[in-house]
Amino acid sequence: MDNATAQNPSYVREEMLAQAEPPLGQKGAIKWLRDNLFSSVLNSILTIVSIWFVYYILSHIAPWFLNSIWDAGSLTECREIRDATMPAGTSAACFAVISDRWEQLLFGFYPRSEYWRPVLALVLMVVGIMPVLFQSIDRKWLVASASLPFVLFFLLWGGSVWLPIAIAMGFVLGYAVNKFGTPMLGSIGGALATVIVPLLYWIYVAGPLSGAIHSVLPIGLEFIQSKDFGGFMLSIVIGVAGIVLSLPLGIVLALGRQSDMFIVNKLSTAFIEVIRGVPLIVWLFTASLLLNYFLPPGTNFDLMLRVIIMVTLFSAAYIAEVVRGGLAALPSGQYEGANSLGLDYWQSMRLIILPQALKISIPGIVNTFIGLFKDTTLVVFIGLLDPIGLTNSIRSSTDWNGIYWELYVFIGLMFFIFCFSMGRYSLYLERKLQREHR
Repeated sequence: MDNATAQNPSYVREEMLAQAEPPLGQKGAIKWLRDNLFSSVLNSILTIVSIWFVYYILSHIAPWFLNSIWDAGSLTECREIRDATMPAGTSAACFAVISDRWEQLLFGFYPRSEYWRPVLALVLMVVGIMPVLFQSIDRKWLVASASLPFVLFFLLWGGSVWLPIAIAMGFVLGYAVNKFGTPMLGSIGGALATVIVPLLYWIYVAGPLSGAIHSVLPIGLEFIQSKDFGGFMLSIVIGVAGIVLSLPLGIVLALGRQSDMFIVNKLSTAFIEVIRGVPLIVWLFTASLLLNYFLPPGTNFDLMLRVIIMVTLFSAAYIAEVVRGGLAALPSGQYEGANSLGLDYWQSMRLIILPQALKISIPGIVNTFIGLFKDTTLVVFIGLLDPIGLTNSIRSSTDWNGIYWELYVFIGLMFFIFCFSMGRYSLYLERKLQREHR
């Protein structure tokens, strides 16, 4: 081998080759199918069986949907249209019942002339919770969000405008008692006064006060009774009220169960265990049938209000356990760090402990909320006409007697939209908090 060959051997490449395409089986759809569906003999068999099962289901359900009839006045008319326009033996869904009764499914027996009120209430609710759900919105709008429950109450039920204002003044009174009474009564006395004084005001003062003002300035809307509520409007009212009220109550119960004070700890524990140990349907029957026995004679306690109270207490007990799990998951160094900063109990909870515990508890809390919203269908057993209850009313008419699946598919789809939206927001919130933590 001469010197030139030794310095430039023929087996050494002097320039880079162009990048080659990967083998066909290592890219694109073929690689995805191999990795996810046919990675082994067992997975291949399961994939083939699953594809056959999906095909079998779709082959029976798809024609039923694709041949849907949306314009008819009765089930009999639906069948006549199907027989006249489709081959014999064709299956077709009669979704004309949705077109004919969608107002009843959404609003129940709410007066048609007042539909604008629940629609406006829904729009205001969506707009009002935006500052709570998304931090990018100016925090000053939280004041408007705090007044939203009273505005929604006035829109949905109507009556005198002074009643929700008088009720709102009870919260202002509680804040004043807490601010000025705590230094004189101590933390425990101030906390008790903050609860007792507004309760007494609401029971004995708010009603007569609003009535006296209304007699001088009669401003209000047509009063709508709770028995006229129904459909998805009823489910949304009970579900949203239960969600909004049960979260703070559940946090308080979780802190009470973690408390070192003997009475507070045992009362919180007893409440949580008793509520969680009994099915919700039993508590709804209790609210419907037994609660009036514990009230003064002649007291007219609205059934929907009783249901909201029971649903709130039931959900709060479950949220308390979810939040307690978040509190227990925090390392003891967080509590010790709060003490080393000289923070008192409430300051450490508000600034350090609860934000971290609630972040850990987000999946469990949202799961409880989704369950609560779906459980609003149980009110059908105590006489309230939720969407499931309205299906019985619709089928009781001669026009739609005998129709089932179309109503249940529509109701299931609507509940899926609501629950899926809550689940997606939960995932968004978790991802956002993880990015902020990093």
